[in-house]
Amino acid sequence: MKVVRIGNLDIGRGRPCIIVPLTSPTEEELLAEASALAGMPVDMAEWRVDMFGAEELPGMRDVLDMLKRLRETLSVPLLATFRTADEGGRRGLSGEEYASLCAALCESGHVDLLDVEAFSRSGRAGEIIERAHACRVPVVASNHDFQATPPKEEIVRRLLFMQNGLGADILKMAVMPRSRADVVTLLDATQEASALADRPVITMSMGSLGVISRVCGQSFGSAATFGAAHRASAPGQMDVFALDAVLRALDHAAGD
Repeated sequence: MKVVRIGNLDIGRGRPCIIVPLTSPTEEELLAEASALAGMPVDMAEWRVDMFGAEELPGMRDVLDMLKRLRETLSVPLLATFRTADEGGRRGLSGEEYASLCAALCESGHVDLLDVEAFSRSGRAGEIIERAHACRVPVVASNHDFQATPPKEEIVRRLLFMQNGLGADILKMAVMPRSRADVVTLLDATQEASALADRPVITMSMGSLGVISRVCGQSFGSAATFGAAHRASAPGQMDVFALDAVLRALDHAAGD
């Protein structure tokens, strides 16, 4: 499998890396969140751009100024994500607005990794990914189902489309379980997709039922997991310290 290397971080090798979302709405709170990560077991920060600001997203200049300040504050790589309302985010954007925002984030020079929704209504994911690559920014293609867990075959199909159809560098899918069997479906799909793909896969089953999926990636093929520091950005995210402790214990046991 091709490992995605960002700075000193290898995504797709060894235990899953820990990503912590930055979700505060104000500049002051965001910078405090970013500064606090220095004392936490964190491999990467994710700025949830859709959660920035009050009722409306601030103008592009304000977003890029905030991005620059975050980059200067953080000591870990930065994943930039605008999660649209269609996939559980706080705000909606038109296809043109979403593409323009993604392009501006990449062109800023302050983003290490970009999240692109693989099945956005605009159908422009491939174009956005090409533009990110032109800026030498690797991409996580993502898909979220907050209602259910699709069949195993469909999960695998979507993940491989992100690779073969879109050319994304990392393939991510999050689903909502309605039963323990749904969690098993997600894990089974993860191991199959990670065996078929030639690049890192990230998956998770959300909510309390799916918590186990956030810690067993090393066994089933998920290369990263999301932990909560200030506040969770999705249902079922564990406290980052507890998450790190479990991952370390599993990694130690696997190495015995």
